[in-house]
Amino acid sequence: MSEPPSADPKLEENTSMSVDDGDKTELSPELMTALRQLQAAPQFSSTPTPTPTQPNSQEPVVVKHEPTPPPQSEWDRLRAQLREKPVDADGWLKLADMAEDSGDIEKIKDTYEGMLETYPNTPSVQIAYLKHFLDDPSQFGQAEALFRRFLLRTTPSVELLKFYLTYIRRVTNGPNAREVIRKCYDFALGHIGQDKDSFEIWQDYINFLKAGETNTTWEEQQKMDAVRKAYQHAVQIPMENVKRLWEEYQEFENGLNRITAKKFISDLTEAHMQARTVLNQLQEHLTVLFPPPPPPRGNRPAIWLPRPPTFNQNDKALVQRWRLYLKWEESNPLEIEEKDRATLLQRIQSVYRKAVVRMRYYSEIWYMAYAWTNGIGKVDEAIALLKAGIEANPASFVLNFAYAEALEVQGNFAEVHATYERFLEVLRKDLEVVEERVNSSNSSSSSIGSQNSQKTDPNAMDVSSSFLQPPSQTPSPNSSFATQAADEKPPKSKELVDKRTDYGIVYIMYMRFGRRAEGLKSARNIFGKARRDRWTPWEVYEAAALMEYHCGNKDVQVASRIFEKGMETFGDEVEFVLRYLGFLISINDENNARALFERVIGTFAPEKARPLWERWARYEYQYGDLAAAQKLEKRISEVYPNDPPIKRFAERHKYLNIDAIAVRDLGFVLGRQPARANGSGMLARADTLQTIMASTQQPKETPPAPSASKRAASPEHRRREESRGDYPSKRQRPTSPVRERDRDWRDGRDGPRRRHGSPAWERERERDGPPPRRNFKEEREEEKGVVLPNVLSWFIGMLPAASSFDGPVFRTDDLMQVFRNAVIPATSTTRARSPPPAARPSTRPPPDYGPYQGPGGGRRGRW
Repeated sequence: MSEPPSADPKLEENTSMSVDDGDKTELSPELMTALRQLQAAPQFSSTPTPTPTQPNSQEPVVVKHEPTPPPQSEWDRLRAQLREKPVDADGWLKLADMAEDSGDIEKIKDTYEGMLETYPNTPSVQIAYLKHFLDDPSQFGQAEALFRRFLLRTTPSVELLKFYLTYIRRVTNGPNAREVIRKCYDFALGHIGQDKDSFEIWQDYINFLKAGETNTTWEEQQKMDAVRKAYQHAVQIPMENVKRLWEEYQEFENGLNRITAKKFISDLTEAHMQARTVLNQLQEHLTVLFPPPPPPRGNRPAIWLPRPPTFNQNDKALVQRWRLYLKWEESNPLEIEEKDRATLLQRIQSVYRKAVVRMRYYSEIWYMAYAWTNGIGKVDEAIALLKAGIEANPASFVLNFAYAEALEVQGNFAEVHATYERFLEVLRKDLEVVEERVNSSNSSSSSIGSQNSQKTDPNAMDVSSSFLQPPSQTPSPNSSFATQAADEKPPKSKELVDKRTDYGIVYIMYMRFGRRAEGLKSARNIFGKARRDRWTPWEVYEAAALMEYHCGNKDVQVASRIFEKGMETFGDEVEFVLRYLGFLISINDENNARALFERVIGTFAPEKARPLWERWARYEYQYGDLAAAQKLEKRISEVYPNDPPIKRFAERHKYLNIDAIAVRDLGFVLGRQPARANGSGMLARADTLQTIMASTQQPKETPPAPSASKRAASPEHRRREESRGDYPSKRQRPTSPVRERDRDWRDGRDGPRRRHGSPAWERERERDGPPPRRNFKEEREEEKGVVLPNVLSWFIGMLPAASSFDGPVFRTDDLMQVFRNAVIPATSTTRARSPPPAARPSTRPPPDYGPYQGPGGGRRGRW
């Protein structure tokens, strides 16, 4: 056993210091024992260790804690959340209900001010806010300040102006009260007089004019003229109950003078009937665009708030309806004459103001408002619209680009730079959020996978780690290789790659602006910023290199250096290498192009390197000699041993989309389309032996020929039959895209299987390349066509073009069921039927009775 530890040195130091120099007093043995026990106490004890120098060392010391703050209320917590994420309509409505229930005017002010900051110009919020200051006359000053703020600085609305006029008529008195009220009516009708819902304001205004007192005949005549002018203006507006106003106007004119009434009424009849016709069309548009707001929970008014889009089918349909409505308003359906152009502009402007409030988070509506406002010459208002739209949608590409171009036209280059910098910062934060989410999901999935592997095999982690590090190194838990890779290059995910590409577009547009406005030096400075940005994609390097070549006196050296600099970061991106190779070929730099190809072709796996092989093969086929082409084909056959020899041979004898071997020698009908700008005909990916054998061993069933008397299947039935997979489609529409081949004409590949297992770059290449080849037997069957009786041919020839149909959607099966179940009474007398007219020669094929998808959407027929 070891000896007991000696006394604590700190304790000995304290005891030695406790001896007073003057008294020479020593500590008693009891005090020494107590001190040793306190020194041996746990470290987490809250009682401080007494020392002899403290006078009351044996008494416990009371520690004073700070008073704990009271817990946050639910309103405070929700308000803090909305400060972090303000675009939350449901959260704001809940906060408004909580503030109203509390009765605290400060909470109510904070709630509605925050709501108006997030959703400015929203009439329902403004009215709900104002109602808190109209019951107490001492609060009228606050109400008037809000009215002044809402009516002069924001977009007025019918609901708000009704509220305003009611307040004005309530509080205005004195000898000049009628004049003040009349000016307020003029102000309101000048802003929303063309609105569909302005009937009550017009009715109150006319009654207000009729109630005016007159003392002389001249004043009476002035009053009648004012009433007549108000009536004549109101009955030409497509608004609710305009028919009632027209009847009141007729009674008003007939009550004054029947002779003059006939002339006034006849002059306005056409315009009034046009207004009533337009009202019916207007109601069809606005019923969908202005749904009722959700009912409130308490006594507050109903509040409607816009919500960010998810771009599902409902959102797309809503945008389409707004687009149609706005274009309809621009088309001047009221046929307002040029002399009243100000009225037309005021009407369209009020519609656009209403649209940007309702569709606050849809950039397309903001851009339409900007384009129309800029088109009528109101440049400052148009730029203000763009600025407000960017505040609502800071990550909008169309609004930021339009704002930058508008400022560039004005010569405000400093603000353009600031706009692009702000836009890049917004997108950068979005990328960081996505990166954090991707990393967290990857780490969670990897941790789950490691746990599962540990459960199944305890040595699995060591085995997997041995492949990642050299044999001489042991895996360390503190290794920073993964962190360094993430810092140098962001993790790869489809969402992140797409957002990075969009991020690069902003830099490219920024460089274009710098080159246009300030010269090539400014564009180089912007590219220098992009090089230091970890989120910059390879497209920015290519754009900078091509800009140097085309705008810098064809400086090949600078452009090549930029490409080489990009190879340091994006050397593993086959698209970037392909662009670099194409650039060297385009400038006829064969030596560097060949060197680049030989340098990179071995760094990619065969399935990724195929575009590089194909690009270099096209160059050799077109501009090289036969020996070089045959040598290259031998190398390709070694990398892709499953490629049939005839495939390479046919590719060597193609030009653009012209493949004479396939058409003339093998009997295939290829859909020839205009060649693309770059003239690159892509090769199809070869099949493996397993897929070829699988396609040849798959049993083929021939569907029975359809009977002539059997009714054709409905579109839904046809889609169900096609989804089963083994039966081909009965007919191929001439106007539809060419379908995938059941088998490739060279190597017998199955089309859908090729796309299922192919990488992303190959699917992109196949989509952009020539149309897929079609089955020759199927082509022959389709060329036979369908023979129709003469009556049907005559009937089809009489029908208008399918593009002119803009009616409702009918289901063929339901319509035929109605015909089957219809009870048609027989007639007592029969008359001889006239023979059908002779069939006119018509080249129109039989129609396709598929479901109608609306104007401009989908396929609406065979022609």
